[in-house]
Amino acid sequence: MKKILVTFTLFWVTFQIDSQEKVNWLSFEKAIELNKKNPKPILIDIYTDWCGYCKKMDKETYANTIIAKYINEHFYAIKLDGEGKEDINFKGKTFTHKQEGRTQYHELALAFLEGKLSYPTTLFLTKKEELLQKIPGYLSKERFEKILTFFKTEAYNDKTWEEFEKNFKSALNP
Repeated sequence: MKKILVTFTLFWVTFQIDSQEKVNWLSFEKAIELNKKNPKPILIDIYTDWCGYCKKMDKETYANTIIAKYINEHFYAIKLDGEGKEDINFKGKTFTHKQEGRTQYHELALAFLEGKLSYPTTLFLTKKEELLQKIPGYLSKERFEKILTFFKTEAYNDKTWEEFEKNFKSALNP
């Protein structure tokens, strides 16, 4: 009986983990293509494989079911490897991987970050694919929820961050 109970518990826990919502990460080109048909704001996570805070943000922030669901409903989400090797076409230009001595980077990440490579950095583009804001550094799920809502609701058009934050109601901690 004890073995059955342990087996059932392990199965249930595994099922719960697998059934959690995950961010639907898209390639850069796919997100732009979808945005042409059904415009939404675009979220870009610029990361590298060696970045500890990038991994922490994946594990603690993006893995949160509420955060993932909100992103999937309201944004096109892109993971952009700051050192990626794949060419990306955006606004009529092809951006490529570059290596200068020991430093490597992707030209699109460098362009978005205005020459200041910092990982992780979260970018928000408007529905018209224009850079709205770049936010460098690790973002906890609590802070990120506020930021996502601020940009999704376009509160930046008529409120300061302080005004918005004062009246914000979290879905993480109801």
